[in-house]
Amino acid sequence: MNFYKKLSPFYNLALFYFAVSFVLRIVLFFHPITQSSFTILESLKIFVLGLISDFFVFIVASIFLYLYLIFISNCKYNKPYGYIILGLFISLFLYIASGKTILDEYGGALPKIVLIFIGIKTALFALLLFLPKLRDKIRYWLFAFVIFLYVLLILQNGLSEYFFWNEFGVKYNFIAVNYLIYTNEVIGNIMQSYPVIPLFSALFIITGIFTYFIVKRSRNYIENVPSLIEKIKISGIYIILFAASLVAIPTLAKTENSKNVFVNELQANGLYKFYLAFQNNKLDYFKFYKTLPDEKAFELLKQQLPSISGATTQRTITSDSLENHKNVVLITIESYSAEFIKMYGNKQNITPFLDSLAQKSLLFTNLYAAGNRTVRGLEAVTLCLPPTPGESVLKREDNKNKFSTGAVFKQKGYNVKFMYGGDAFFDNMQDFYSGNGYEIVDKSSFSPEEITFENVWGVCDEDMYNKAIKVMNAEVKENKPFFNHIMTVSNHRPFTYPNNKIDIPGDIKSRDGGVKYTDYSLRKFFEMASKQPWFKNTVFVIVADHCASSAGKTELPLDKYRIPAFIYDPTAKPKQYNQVMSQIDLMPTLFGLLHFNYESKFFGQDVLKPDYKPRAFIATYQDLGLIKDNVLTILSPKQQVKQFDLQINTKPGITPEYQIDYNEIPMKTQRTDLVNETISFYQTASDMLKHKKYQK
Repeated sequence: MNFYKKLSPFYNLALFYFAVSFVLRIVLFFHPITQSSFTILESLKIFVLGLISDFFVFIVASIFLYLYLIFISNCKYNKPYGYIILGLFISLFLYIASGKTILDEYGGALPKIVLIFIGIKTALFALLLFLPKLRDKIRYWLFAFVIFLYVLLILQNGLSEYFFWNEFGVKYNFIAVNYLIYTNEVIGNIMQSYPVIPLFSALFIITGIFTYFIVKRSRNYIENVPSLIEKIKISGIYIILFAASLVAIPTLAKTENSKNVFVNELQANGLYKFYLAFQNNKLDYFKFYKTLPDEKAFELLKQQLPSISGATTQRTITSDSLENHKNVVLITIESYSAEFIKMYGNKQNITPFLDSLAQKSLLFTNLYAAGNRTVRGLEAVTLCLPPTPGESVLKREDNKNKFSTGAVFKQKGYNVKFMYGGDAFFDNMQDFYSGNGYEIVDKSSFSPEEITFENVWGVCDEDMYNKAIKVMNAEVKENKPFFNHIMTVSNHRPFTYPNNKIDIPGDIKSRDGGVKYTDYSLRKFFEMASKQPWFKNTVFVIVADHCASSAGKTELPLDKYRIPAFIYDPTAKPKQYNQVMSQIDLMPTLFGLLHFNYESKFFGQDVLKPDYKPRAFIATYQDLGLIKDNVLTILSPKQQVKQFDLQINTKPGITPEYQIDYNEIPMKTQRTDLVNETISFYQTASDMLKHKKYQK
């Protein structure tokens, strides 16, 4: 019986979690949005298998409680152990405060958060060490606080699941993950949509009441701290249950196989569904967005891509000239907004080289990034299809053997490589590019002497370009053209780079410095490249992956998607293209310039062809936009559609083609043709991926 009481914090919290989950299922079972009737067997599945799933999920979720409880002891405060441990805590605190840790390499709020956490741990340990008479009281209130946090999270999760169901009629999916990504917008939406102060006041009061009763029933654990033998027994039980849970949770998830979707959703555990949303990275277009009959969707698409037939984008691209198998270097620049460039109105002179190179290139003045993350930019230039809901194709399970720019080059006999100064496993780049026929050159390919500077993201851009020159010099000896896709890293927080390169020191961590050093590195690369025998037989494509920031007053602020892009051919005359276009059009346009004949599945088009109809795609993980005819159409979950009239907010001293700031005026009357066209693009792209029609 005594040992049984030592488990009281676990089973009392578990009973509370089961009660909240049971009540939640009852509420959702009878919720108006749950438009379904259930058989007895379906009801048993929902409540019995759901409860079993909850049990195993709780075991995993209680790991922090286990770690906290298992380290409660009195002997660690005895001399000399207590002073040694306190010294280690102080040393760790001072080390993190020094600003020279891997945490500071990344930057942001993370170092402060860790410093505060270690500081609190150090202060509490010191109190328990130096105030032995108050140790029991301090420990009691710490225990109560930990229980309070668990109760609060259980109730908060229950409320969140209810509101999410109220909104979407399902347990957590990728939209919930998206809500964590766009915290500011979501908090603003919650503040405007719900009575937040009364709601959270009630939540804290209820949490306090339940905490009181759970602590009262569980305080035996801290009043009589378990012995070492008892802790070993507790650990044995917990580790066995934890290991069993890792097998049981996904096994139980496989039983969510009813034809009635509501049965599956009600049976599912919300926390595990949230975890799966991270893993699966998908948001089902056909479940959450406005759709058209498939035939009509592809019929509308054919008006944009006239040579396609049937439910696919397959078509033949032909040229009236001989193919030109020049080498191609594609450089996607990290976080490079159009607003950094002089021609778009920037007066800081932080892109002098790109400003000059643009004047010698085929310059695309009105190009929009497909998304606001690196993986979206890489997807856009590699797969040339609109951004589908959820995570980028790069990070999905089904991301291999796609029809890609690399596949086209391979058909033409090119060597195809992806080059990245960091570890290519980040953002699943290695899995994606190697799975689509690219060779990988990343940080692991560098010898120690090839690295002059690195931070948490990888080697500096200069080192990457030096390596690229070596690789291309070796490639040209194979008597095969090469296509090398280089992804830069230096223009990324923490914005550190070698000092004494530009007039902004690398150790002050300035975004302007990151932009200017990126520009400086590009100049150095072109200086080296211009001395190589392959230079004049090479075309350089330069484009940003996305803008530096995506925050704005509207769901899809246009100025946060406008990016610089140009194609530089040392033997060609400079030109300028001013029509609206998308990041997904850049490589098909290059193929047109090279006069490639090929079978295409790309949604992207050669914008220099007379049949191109100007439009651009911009999106977040859930809001899908189409810019056309000075109208922005946005598709959102719950079959929502919004349209905005785009009016230029003219800035003096900037020519019209470089104006990037637009007022988005909600339209009172929707343009149905543009709504249907937007649906057509995104629905057919989702269909092609879902039914594996975008394979090479």
